[in-house]
Amino acid sequence: MRQQRICIHSSDIQAITGKGARSARKILQTIREKLGKERHQPISYCELAGYLGLNPEVVFKTINGIPVVISD
Repeated sequence: MRQQRICIHSSDIQAITGKGARSARKILQTIREKLGKERHQPISYCELAGYLGLNPEVVFKTINGIPVVISD
């Protein structure tokens, strides 16, 4: 089984939000500032989900290439 990622890259933010590279980097920077993290500290998928107001499970599956099935 392939190891699953929990840390976010700007390309993940682009895939989730549809924004460009510069906007994705700005979102990462904003999250770090709000959480009091330094530049070298990673952002987790849970932190991104909380910032964007999304379900953490959806973010996790998206960054790991797992199909997301939304049921009502």
